[in-house]
Amino acid sequence: MAANPSGGRRSRRARSASSRPNSFYLILGAIALVGVGGLAYVALKPEAAIAPPADLPADLAELGPPQPYVRGDPNAPVQIHEFADFECPSCARFAVITEPDVRTRIIDAGRANLSYYDLPLPQHLHSYPASHAAACADEQGRFWEMHDRIYEAQDSWSTGRTNNPKNRFRDMARTVGLNLSQWEECYDSKKYQRRIDANHAEAIRQGINSTPSFIVNGQVLRGAISFDALNEAVTKAAAATQSGDTAR
Repeated sequence: MAANPSGGRRSRRARSASSRPNSFYLILGAIALVGVGGLAYVALKPEAAIAPPADLPADLAELGPPQPYVRGDPNAPVQIHEFADFECPSCARFAVITEPDVRTRIIDAGRANLSYYDLPLPQHLHSYPASHAAACADEQGRFWEMHDRIYEAQDSWSTGRTNNPKNRFRDMARTVGLNLSQWEECYDSKKYQRRIDANHAEAIRQGINSTPSFIVNGQVLRGAISFDALNEAVTKAAAATQSGDTAR
């Protein structure tokens, strides 16, 4: 029987068509994995400052010593210094996802204390207002409550969401139980501008130019680090401190 050329072509086309979907979906899967990896990288990587803000004086010493917000036992064997920007997405990721465990298992357990330093990045238009909102909450003993609300609601007040974040911050101040008149007067006056700038200046002195960044007894860690990474750094710092005390 003679071969059927048209039938052979149809068979080859069928085999080719049946093989295309597998390759096609494999490629799509690879693209999706790359996309997910990229998103994870963006969420975890530290955000760099373009340049120090122009309103910081050339002589940083003019600002006086930094005044971070401290949580935990001031005599704890390990000090964690966090340099962060309220509008930085990676900072929010750390504050919302990781920090609750850090507070419970490290800070409240007395293994370390935590000092929060403002480091407003120039590309974030509402970072300074957020720092003012938090500083004015600290005036009433509610810094950490306001800190948490600002980070949790970052999407509602950040640059691009609103031109004036004050109303959002005012709602948060009400939520955490502040005297609103006192808070608003403080916020409008920028009463703690010098404190914020002094904290920022300390970051510059320490060579910190990205957020979030952490210094654990001298060791610098950058980005929205995991609890395990921070816990390991604290454990090593505590062991080194104990060894040094024993040696003396």
